Parts: sequence; structure tokens; C-alpha cells
Amino acid sequence: MPQLVLFAIDICAVVLLVFGLYFPRHRRRDLVVAYLGVNVGVLAVASALSASNVGAGLGLGLALFGVLSIIRLRSTELDQHEVAYYFSALALGILGALSTTSVWLSGGLMALILVVMFLGDHPRLLRHYRHQIIVLDSAVTDQVTLVAHLEQLLGARVHTATVQRLDLVNETTLVDVRYSVRGRGGAPVAAGRPAQAGAGR
Repeated sequence: MPQLVLFAIDICAVVLLVFGLYFPRHRRRDLVVAYLGVNVGVLAVASALSASNVGAGLGLGLALFGVLSIIRLRSTELDQHEVAYYFSALALGILGALSTTSVWLSGGLMALILVVMFLGDHPRLLRHYRHQIIVLDSAVTDQVTLVAHLEQLLGARVHTATVQRLDLVNETTLVDVRYSVRGRGGAPVAAGRPAQAGAGR
């Protein structure tokens, strides 16, 4: 009976994680299926292994290997917060499958995961900080000049500017920029060529 209660708690937790936290904030439908599948799959495999003579450590290792393989061999780009949701869904499934003496302990750990994800991925947390990969229509070799130029374009304070590619022939600079806006919203990028897709942080 306690195992069935844990199953129910896990299902409720992953539904809250996916439909209460992730999708309303990031609106990526394909990952909704991925998170639900990872959670239920790990829950099923770990439950079957815990009921057999196979050690729980082997089951946990197989689950981690599977998720890491999915993340490593993915064909589409995942942001770091999406990887965090992957591991949260994995952890919820493992907690729901482990046979413990206290249902409250497993339920409390699941709640802790949800609280951490709610706070860590909250839109108001460090909301002024941004990250973009920008292509400039000029080859800038001096770091001070580059930072000043980016601050003028972005209307923000640049914390780090890492040049990823400097093309002296075509007069372009590909730069990874970490910056913070000075107001409530971010200023649009006004470089000579459009910035590549870099989600604001």
C-alpha cells in the first residue's frame, strides 16, 4: 500500500512540475512529453528492479545512464534549465519507486525538488541578467573597445564578453555576451547583423 501511495505522489509531483512550472514558463510542448516519459519510465524500471533480486544501485545507474545518453545524443539544443527539469523528473521517478520505511520522507523530498525548481527557475530571480550570442558587423580586436561597443548597443552593463570567432576577412565578430539591463526590460540588439538565437537569462 505505501508503494501505491508513492506512485500517486510521484504522478502528482511530475504533473505539477511539467504543467504547473515548466510549460507555463517556457512553452515547449515537445519537452512536456519527454519529461513525462522519463519520469514514468524511470518509475516503472526502478520499481521492477526493486521488486527483484537486482540491486537498487544497478537500477539507479541504468536510469542515470539512460537520461545522460538522451541529453548527450539530443538532436535539438537544450538550455541548462531544461536539463535541470530532466533530472528533476528523473529524481521524482526514483523517489517514487524506492521502498522506504517512511512515505513522508519520500514525499517530503519530492516536495523539496518542486520547491527548489519553483524558486530557482522563477522569472523574478536575477531577472535583469541576460545572455546572448551576437554577430557584430565589424572585427573588434580590443577587449575594452568591444565591451564599450556592446554596452552602447545593448544599453546595458556587460559583465563578460567572450569572442568566439574573429573574422578579419569578412569583418565580423562572434561574441558571447553576459550582461544586465539597467531597467525593467531588456533593450533590443541593434548590431549591424541580427543576433543569433540566445535566450535572455
